[in-house]
Amino acid sequence: MEKSVGFEFVSYMNELFQMEEVDIREYSPLTLAYIGDCVYDLVIKSLVINAGNKQVNKLHQKTSKLVQASTQSLMMRTMQEYLTEEEHAVYKRGRNAKSVSPAKNQSITDYRRATGFEALLGYLYLKKDYKRLLDLVKVGLDSLESNKANCE
Repeated sequence: MEKSVGFEFVSYMNELFQMEEVDIREYSPLTLAYIGDCVYDLVIKSLVINAGNKQVNKLHQKTSKLVQASTQSLMMRTMQEYLTEEEHAVYKRGRNAKSVSPAKNQSITDYRRATGFEALLGYLYLKKDYKRLLDLVKVGLDSLESNKANCE
């Protein structure tokens, strides 16, 4: 059987820290978004540093553009057409969740869509469906490139 992306790391982490299996359907959408935010941040930072060694400030600027709510919202618009019924339900739960923190410098629509995006990524991460998670992020990032090309 082929091992999924990141399997050894997560397996070892679970073993080392004696983490218990949890039914991810019991997590609130905001909890899913919390871990999804971290996972997405790690993916983006990995891609940014892979583009070459730069000053940390420049790395941060590039990362910040890709992790802000308006960018995630834009990515989610394209990604929605690729979602399964189950994934769409998770996204909608995240999008419709009532957050106690207000959107900072973002429209409420972008903020809520980004929360749904992060909840979906958190769900896929906790489900250990790393390939699907990365495939969807790739779809979203590719859509940014095609939007950028269309605007030029």
